[in-house]
This record gives sequence, C-alpha cells and structure tokens, in this order.
Amino acid sequence: MDALAGLLEGPRARGAFMIRACFDPPWCVRVEDRAPLTIMLVVRGDAWVVPDGGEGVRLRAGDLAIARGPDPYTCADDPDTAPQAVILPGGECTYPDGRSLKGHWDLGVRSWGDRLDGSTVLLIGTYMMQGEISGRLLDALPPLLSLTSDVWECPLTPILADEMVRDEPGQEVVLDRLLDLLMIAALRAWFSRPEAAAPAWYQALADPVVGRVLRLVQDDPAHPWTVATLAAKAGVSRAALARRFGELVGEPPMTYLTGWRLALAADRLRETDETLEAIAHQVGYGSAFALSTAFKRVYGVSPQEHRTRAA
Repeated sequence: MDALAGLLEGPRARGAFMIRACFDPPWCVRVEDRAPLTIMLVVRGDAWVVPDGGEGVRLRAGDLAIARGPDPYTCADDPDTAPQAVILPGGECTYPDGRSLKGHWDLGVRSWGDRLDGSTVLLIGTYMMQGEISGRLLDALPPLLSLTSDVWECPLTPILADEMVRDEPGQEVVLDRLLDLLMIAALRAWFSRPEAAAPAWYQALADPVVGRVLRLVQDDPAHPWTVATLAAKAGVSRAALARRFGELVGEPPMTYLTGWRLALAADRLRETDETLEAIAHQVGYGSAFALSTAFKRVYGVSPQEHRTRAA
C-alpha cells in the first residue's frame, strides 16, 4: 500500500455527499460543513473558491480544487458576491439568516442551484468522515489546492457527470468509488507539482531502500518487524537502514511502525465492533493490554474512550 492508497484505505468514501451545482451569476455559497476533504470540479463556466483568511483561486472549465476542512470557505462567481446560502454539517442548507433552504434550490437527482442548464456547473464530492490513517496525508495538504486543466486531465470527469444524476440501485456505491478514483488522480497530479512540497515520508516512497521498508510496514503491520528483519528485506545493514530512514522520513523505522499500527487501530475502533483483543492482533500487538497502553500513551485516551467519542 502506498501513501495515496493509505488516504482512502481508512476513510474510504461511504455515502459521500455528492451534488451537481448549477448557477447563473451572481451566486455565492458559504461552506461550513467541517468536512475533512471536498473536491470541486468545474464542468462549465468558472468559479472562485475563497478560504477564510486565505487567498482564493479562480477555476475555469476543467479545473479542480480540493478544500481541506474543517475551516470554512466560500464558492462564488466573484469574491465580492455576498453569500446566498450556507452549507452546514450533514448537508443541511440554510439562507444566511438561518432559515432553512431545504427544497428551494432542488433541481432533481443530486442537482442543486438556479437551473440545470446554468452558465456554471460544478461537480462536488465531500468526504464526511476522517480516519487517523489519512491524517498523515491531510496534514500535508494546504487548506486549498487547485489544478488547472493545462496540467492535469482526468477521463473520469464525463463518467462522474453522467453517473451523478442517475438514480439506479447501488448508485451510492458507484459514486463513492468514482470519487475515490478522482481524488487519487488529483492528489497524484498535485504531489508531482513542485509547489506541492510533498512531505518527507511521501518522497521517501521513491527511495529503493526506504520505500521498500515503508511498503512492507504498511502492507503487513501485524508482522513482528524489527530493524534487523526490515534491513534484511531491504538488503542493507541495520545501521544503514536506521540512518537512511531517519534522514528521509524524519523518524526511526520502529517509531513509524508504531504510528502506523496505532492509526490502523484507531480506524478499526471507529469503524467496527471488533474486540480490542482482535484489533490488537490485526495491527501487531500481542494483547489488548499492550495495545491499550501504547494507544493511551500516543493519543491521550484509552481505546474505549476513542471508540465512544467516535460513536
């Protein structure tokens, strides 16, 4: 598993909020949904995305933006246009004065706005949940990033546009998977850009030694790894691995392994009803007690407290 796969392996889209927004200027929507990640793809026309306290970006047809939550932002035809609607957690929509907007801008299946053939059309997909595994990647993203059509091209756009308005059995699952694919394609394109400033652990995946070790750890966290066994798999000495891993990733191999195991455990606690003992063995701990001790040391709460808060 590589870093991009790790983003969606934990909080893979499940019942993501998906909508086609159709507007005529002037229009402006303020987004306060606190979602961890939202992707916006312009199909027709243009739009501005402006984060609170940050510099906005202008999107034209074929351009894409990704907003990292939970901070609010506005999406509009012009940065000076006043908000006409507010998106709150759970997809609730209101007027700026708090009155419910439910049904007033509905245009049919997953369509919303002024009119279906509006001069501006955006496809919007929002991840509604955040897992600990994705934190490593989300922390590496700016509050708002954009890709213009001249530096990226995605064949998924027409497929997503077509599937967005279908109302077929299993359609939610189809859209979730398309959103995952679109997100991976966009992040891959973003991290290839010099301005992306990819984190050290992401860049280290390209290293023949450290990259192999990272994949071994991520693919089989339950294995009783040691620096010696990892070094043997990578074909280097323990000292060489420790030195190179520290230089490229910024922490020792076993520290990284511990963080990965606990992140996996946090996701399993959030997303399943499995016992702590079962989760412990899945992520490489010999007992529930050992996992609980390590978990509380790193997260500051017990696994049970973490599960209760998530619920």
